[in-house]
Amino acid sequence: MAREHQPIRSDLGWSTTDRITVRGLDLANEIIGHFNLGDMAFLEFTGRKPTPAESKLFNAVTVTLVEHGITPSSIAARMTIAGAPEALQAAVAAGLCGLGSVFVGSMEHAAVMLEQALPYGTDHSRADLVQLAAEIVDRYRAEKRIIPGIGHPIHKPVDPRVLRLFAIAAETGFNGRYVDLMKCIHARSARLPASWASRRAACVVLAYSGARSGWSAISWKSGNNRWRWKSGAVSMRK
Repeated sequence: MAREHQPIRSDLGWSTTDRITVRGLDLANEIIGHFNLGDMAFLEFTGRKPTPAESKLFNAVTVTLVEHGITPSSIAARMTIAGAPEALQAAVAAGLCGLGSVFVGSMEHAAVMLEQALPYGTDHSRADLVQLAAEIVDRYRAEKRIIPGIGHPIHKPVDPRVLRLFAIAAETGFNGRYVDLMKCIHARSARLPASWASRRAACVVLAYSGARSGWSAISWKSGNNRWRWKSGAVSMRK
């Protein structure tokens, strides 16, 4: 018996002779000229246009994540294009293959750590964050594992991008319990030499905004006890 062929369909987007539809919106008339790149990515991820607050935070995070200097992935891409300048796709692939548990992938580990401590969709209002942080830090140290979000090889005592990301999170109302928990983890581990890093800050602000808005998270890194937060703003401790 001949197999019946089913039409291929994706709700991400489809085309007809005179129309391109992305997530239910007309690409030519409703998206082009109306969405910036971050808003477009948000639409693809969630199926809806971000609110002004979500747009500001999400675009700030994506801009922060764009910068790559001398990193394993960028070096792999550069060496590949140097040897095969006609193979741009291979250079991009080489860079992607260089992403893993140490570089970029640590963002996922930080997100998992936060979500396991404060499960998505549950009421965190009465959680003892200081106790949770102590349990997390003590467990990682006992297992001789690096605490996700702690330490940066270059920026010390703080990655300047982190300060800006958390300030924007405060401005947009997305500095919630995941942010508070990461601060407690930082305080508990402050005896170790460490510094804040921007990509891990992305996890914390997106984790909380995702919990509020129904979209998900990325990551963040912590620093030492020379920094504190007060009413959502970052200030230097005298």
